Amino acid sequence: MKIAISGKGGVGKTLLSALLIKEYSRRGFSVLAIDADPDTNLASALGFPNPDNITPISEMKELIEQRTGVKPGQPGSLFKLNPRVDDIPDTYSKMHDGIRLMVMGKVKRGGSGCYCSENTLLQALITHLLVVNNEVVILDMAAGIEHLSRATAKAVDKLLVVVEPGRKSLETALRIKQLASDIGIVNIAAVGNKIRNPGDIDFLTSNLPGFVFLGFLPFDSSITEAEISGGNALEASQTILLEIESIFTQLETSRNPQ
Repeated sequence: MKIAISGKGGVGKTLLSALLIKEYSRRGFSVLAIDADPDTNLASALGFPNPDNITPISEMKELIEQRTGVKPGQPGSLFKLNPRVDDIPDTYSKMHDGIRLMVMGKVKRGGSGCYCSENTLLQALITHLLVVNNEVVILDMAAGIEHLSRATAKAVDKLLVVVEPGRKSLETALRIKQLASDIGIVNIAAVGNKIRNPGDIDFLTSNLPGFVFLGFLPFDSSITEAEISGGNALEASQTILLEIESIFTQLETSRNPQ
């Protein structure tokens, strides 16, 4: 199972990613968690020790030069378009509580020098993870789907879009769906978050008629309180954990229909 999770910034996609990662791990699956969000908060959400000390792949200059043949940021250079990445997950991932984690880092943009070599390595790595690995791969992504391409689209079993009651969240969800469709991802579903009442559910479902909703996570102040106090936010709300179990069941049912 390869699951990519996206949505507008702040809607709770890292929380959903962490909850699903923990649920799959609890169920006995071998899980590889990928933090492909430039904010890189997944390690902290999963309780990894010293998350700020984890070096993203995009900042490993020696590795990038070794695999692509070009120093990061060096303009006007020829580099390998298909660098070797098969050993990177085992060598450069971190392990905690039975979960392997890789932090991808930022996909660089124009105006900051030439970052082609970094982006090429990240793209090749995502392709390898999605196409080759047999474990459950869960990607916590940025608001767009820049880490995916036509070459990897067919290997994504499910793209989950996290939405909250709000117009901007709806706009981002619709944009993500269009971008996904453009590269051939058709297995898309949504998860509502920060739901306060039935009206919030009606708002989301009526404004996103093209989405299948796998579940709705209620707004729960205990999550925020746990994050502020340094407690375990993933275990702060029994209601949310029960909803995650339901989402897990639907994901597995869609993968192994009876």
